[in-house]
Amino acid sequence: MIIFLIRLLIFLGSAALGLWVASLLLDDFHLTASGFLAAVLVFTVAQAVLSPFIAKMADRYASAFLGGVGLVSTFVALLVASTFTGGLTIDGGAATWIAAVVIVWLVTALATWLLPFLLLRRRLEERRAGGPRPA
Repeated sequence: MIIFLIRLLIFLGSAALGLWVASLLLDDFHLTASGFLAAVLVFTVAQAVLSPFIAKMADRYASAFLGGVGLVSTFVALLVASTFTGGLTIDGGAATWIAAVVIVWLVTALATWLLPFLLLRRRLEERRAGGPRPA
């Protein structure tokens, strides 16, 4: 259960970071403070549900497309989050959408890889030392 909660926090954190970075880098990518949490939650759920489905479809019908599954699922999750929440709007054309997908995908991928090390560093240090450290 603890591992599930940690993974959930990592996914939520990486999604929040990815959306926030995209909003900083792209003029036509807007996040509202009030809708940020809803956008992060919808994006995270959409990404979690869509990634396995898109991977399965790509494997079945277009195996050469498997490498792009993360980008496609990020695009669809952004589309869902911008459609169903008022917290995320992408006003620009295709160039803004492509840039947003790449930025959010890259930041979430890096954050998903790095956050476990940052969040679990103390626990790893305790294991290496042979037990919990006194407070």
